[in-house]
Amino acid sequence: MLTVSTVNVNGLRAAARKGYTSWLDGTDADIVALQEVRAEPDQLAAGVRDPEGWHRTIAPAADKGRNGVALLSRREPHEVRVGFGSTEFDAAGRYLEYEFENLVVGSLYLPSGEVGTARQDEKERFLDEFLRYLKTMREYAEAEGKEVLVAGDWNIAHAEIDLKNWKNNQKTAGFLPEERAWLTRVLDEAGYVDVHRALEPEGPGPYSWWSYRGKAFDNDAGWRIDYQMATPTLAGKAVSGRVERAPSYDQRWSDHAPVTIAFDWALR
Repeated sequence: MLTVSTVNVNGLRAAARKGYTSWLDGTDADIVALQEVRAEPDQLAAGVRDPEGWHRTIAPAADKGRNGVALLSRREPHEVRVGFGSTEFDAAGRYLEYEFENLVVGSLYLPSGEVGTARQDEKERFLDEFLRYLKTMREYAEAEGKEVLVAGDWNIAHAEIDLKNWKNNQKTAGFLPEERAWLTRVLDEAGYVDVHRALEPEGPGPYSWWSYRGKAFDNDAGWRIDYQMATPTLAGKAVSGRVERAPSYDQRWSDHAPVTIAFDWALR
């Protein structure tokens, strides 16, 4: 079996104080992808920076205190790559990749955007570049006999069943028609599979992010924006998926919850 978890930690230092470390100690995951780490390695306590039993890489943003992605694996990767060959985004703490003998796995923190601002323009540029990379990586993996899994905070809810209040968010970044169409291209044009949705096709949800404002968590008024996108062969080996939603608001250690998928497939 191969078990993979992905979670936006909303600041790793704060998450570690609230319960992330206990979660990591208890997880059955073989690979963990983290997003929005928002810390340099030397800013982290030793047990958080280098947890026992894990190989880890942190890719912080050049703009300190923002973004940042990380990967942890119980098996040592053959190669580690930061970024995806982008002049604009490779130093932005947006993407990190491990390569194994039969798998390439990435941790992705896609820009959130904001309608009518430069942040949305940035997001659109990222989408254009990253879709090209996803296609290139799919071709590379097929040629090398490997699978690909890109796990992370994709910051787009794909369909109406992926967020509670979809009617009120049709002009909101993260649910814009053009963003949703881009995710469709990831599936149809680049040939990836949304693994959790394949396992649970009906919905609604399961949601993975809830605003800290109001009663969003208590009312389960969430968004499903944390995905594991895999090449078809690997996706077809998925046997279970779960969102590790905290039992109560006061037990949350992030505004996201880990999304964990188990595959009947052996990592080499």
